[in-house]
Amino acid sequence: MATSRMAPELASHLLARMEEARRRTDALFRILVPGSLYERPIPQRNRLIFYLGHLEAFDGNLLRPALGLESSEPDLDLLFAFGIDPAEDDLPRDTPADWPTLEQAEKYNRGIRETLDQALGGSHFASPDLVDGTLLHVAIEHRLMHAETLAYLLHNLPLERKIRQATPAPDHRPAPQPRQVTIPRGMATLGQAAGAFGWDNEFKAHQAEVPEFSIDVFPITNAEYLKFVAAGGYVDSSYWTPDDWEWKSRAKLEHPHFWLRRPGVSHGSPEDRWEYRAMFGRIPLPLAWPVYVSHAEACAFCRWAGKKLPSEAQWHRAAYGAPQEGENRFPWGEAAPDRTRGNFHFESWDATPVDQHPAGASAFDVFDLLGNAWEWTSTPFEPFPGFRAFSFYPGYSANFFDGKHFVMKGGSPRTDRSMLRRSFRNWFRAHYSYVYATFRCVEE
Repeated sequence: MATSRMAPELASHLLARMEEARRRTDALFRILVPGSLYERPIPQRNRLIFYLGHLEAFDGNLLRPALGLESSEPDLDLLFAFGIDPAEDDLPRDTPADWPTLEQAEKYNRGIRETLDQALGGSHFASPDLVDGTLLHVAIEHRLMHAETLAYLLHNLPLERKIRQATPAPDHRPAPQPRQVTIPRGMATLGQAAGAFGWDNEFKAHQAEVPEFSIDVFPITNAEYLKFVAAGGYVDSSYWTPDDWEWKSRAKLEHPHFWLRRPGVSHGSPEDRWEYRAMFGRIPLPLAWPVYVSHAEACAFCRWAGKKLPSEAQWHRAAYGAPQEGENRFPWGEAAPDRTRGNFHFESWDATPVDQHPAGASAFDVFDLLGNAWEWTSTPFEPFPGFRAFSFYPGYSANFFDGKHFVMKGGSPRTDRSMLRRSFRNWFRAHYSYVYATFRCVEE
């Protein structure tokens, strides 16, 4: 088989990024109290032991063919290969006994890392996708995506199962006054340009004409969403589609998942009755933070408010467009993301006030577009014109083009800065309430 050389600078850069990503996910497992790996913090997801093996299994299954290597443990490769698309009506039924021991999983992981590292240290590879860096980009970003998945899984783990870190101080700052800004008619460029790295669903780049509309300057805060809850939004079926109402009723959902009723408090102001599920403890409901809700809950709020969720193209126009012609690389311009622009790149375990990063505002003065929370759109997750599935991972996106998943844009506190690129698309089912996701409203 013919082999080719990866440019030394590219190889050095990507291998360093791989090592950094490994350190980040390794650190997450160290938060667990011994014996917690077989917990299932979210009913629709696998037990935590799966993720310990999955990260290395994915790298091995992806990279071994391109490196001309064979697996020494194909049974574990298969067991750890695929996660779960979280659906509320199809819960996993496995038991802890169905999984390897911690010692077996750690031995499996060490074997894959050592084998891959030795092969990647060579100078020639048997795959064009490895030579141009695509496969290493995929391995790195896949791991970083799971660094975020693991964060919200751990967020839902009982406190006694985590090695406690500092709980955020109560944040009593008032929420900013809601307002909207008009976005003039213009073009939005969706997708990634040819020649740059992106996941298959990011291609091909194309333009969409967006008529004039108005959009919330800030994502919906806990304070704004509290008005919907207090107005009976969770007991009035007129704000919900029949399918969403049936899900909400079956789940006995009465408020956002990240909210907790304050024990023994039934009087006083509405906000006094609630606490918030922070990563390492309960705190008073932070009114200025973005509310984390499912797509179904976001849509119900919008109907109550007489508004809509933005489409993917509208969100792009508000985030990256300019009053004159042209578009920006990031909402604030061309400068690389840093901590002054938003709450991302693992800076925090929890959200921050939606008006805390004015330097991250777009040219139209729309705040908090990257970081703090993914933002739901009304756009079903579908292929762009000219879509071609990855040959080495054909189901990555195509398996979810089913009309049941919706595009999310932006990024959360646990999103790596590499995935803040304009073309990146996230997606989840409409009834998934555990992810760090918020929304804002538009009027057309």
